[in-house]
Amino acid sequence: MTPMSLRRLFSRALRASLVTPLVLAGCDGDDLDLTGYSAPACEDGSLAVSGLSLATPVDVVQLRGIGSNPGSADPHREAVVSSSGTPCATASNVPACTSALASLTSETGFNTSCLDVCSAFYVATTRGDEVKAHASLEALRALLGTIDTTQEAALLAFAEGYDLSCQTLARGAVRAEPDGRFSVIGTTGFACGEGTAVTRFVLEVSPDGSVREVSSKVLERGDPGCSIGRRPVGLRGAAPVACSDALGQHFAVVAHLEAASINAFLRLREELELHGADVALRDAALKSAMEEVLHTDVSTRLARRFGGTPRPPEVEALPLRSLFEVALDNAVEGCVRETFGALVAHHQALHARDAEVRGAMVRIADDETRHAELSWAIDGWARERLTASELEALRAAQREAVEKLRAEVAAPLDEALVTEAGMPAPEVAASLVDTLAAQLWA
Repeated sequence: MTPMSLRRLFSRALRASLVTPLVLAGCDGDDLDLTGYSAPACEDGSLAVSGLSLATPVDVVQLRGIGSNPGSADPHREAVVSSSGTPCATASNVPACTSALASLTSETGFNTSCLDVCSAFYVATTRGDEVKAHASLEALRALLGTIDTTQEAALLAFAEGYDLSCQTLARGAVRAEPDGRFSVIGTTGFACGEGTAVTRFVLEVSPDGSVREVSSKVLERGDPGCSIGRRPVGLRGAAPVACSDALGQHFAVVAHLEAASINAFLRLREELELHGADVALRDAALKSAMEEVLHTDVSTRLARRFGGTPRPPEVEALPLRSLFEVALDNAVEGCVRETFGALVAHHQALHARDAEVRGAMVRIADDETRHAELSWAIDGWARERLTASELEALRAAQREAVEKLRAEVAAPLDEALVTEAGMPAPEVAASLVDTLAAQLWA
């Protein structure tokens, strides 16, 4: 489902946001000369494989992301990140070629990273009846041949382990030089935790495929404390919060939902036990419920500070659900809404101007990321036990949930929520949704 850890993906999503205070701060006083640079070609927020001049023509080129987590129910996952061309266009046996491409896989790749899980990328091609994985730097260089286009230079820099932003020129750009070489701007690292940092590099890519670091600059240093809620079935609507202060209203609603999440995780633990989930998943659900108690207390304190009074949640007592119903709810509430809520919490931990809010969100963001990781672990466990029609229903429900989320984040926010609470402005939230949609929910 996801070819990279949530934490690494969250870091990429935050860096890719167009107009966040973090990005603006990172470019403040920047002396980087961007004359002649252009953004690399991208597809759905990821580096595209169009604009390549290959040593040997092929029918299709696919950039694929792979992820491995040996301890999970689905230890190896793959996804097509970008594609160019028509698969099996010149094959003598198109069905056989198509089947071979669909079943093609690789255990290794380039631009490898290991945090909570390991991720890497490789290139897949078809040429006639040949279906091939190019899973090393040497294989990629052989496929590209002479580096003579800007997109080839960008792809090679990416393969060497540098991230290229699709939206911020100072963090992802390429320029052709008069002598046939290329200059590429990319970054490495992430800013979440003590000792971490995002470092920008100006690279020189030669026609023979060699990559040399010309200069570097640290753009962001990690917050040492860095490392919103699942709604339960049967939750009744709450009366509006009687508070004129936008921050008081906001945190009262958050506290209401955090309290409701306690019920959601306790119920989830019962349902996981009913359907035979292992003890690790059940214990994680119980731990999540306990963490939501703390979140409720913190959010209630913030609400009252700004004049708001949270409404206690009312949850209808309903029978335990079938495995399919649990998986369907998890796909929407956990894999979409809770995952996005965790990303928003990280944004608040970085951007909230109010010190108390910022400190609270550092802890909450870390907890909510674990809750989101639990959602994806449950998703992987449940999918192995569902029918094909049930799996399609899950995919449809998730797509619908993503579109509803897009509509929700487009609503304008009170200025205090953006500045004091660190909530992403609508255009920033849309960018965050786009990144998750392209790299996680696709």
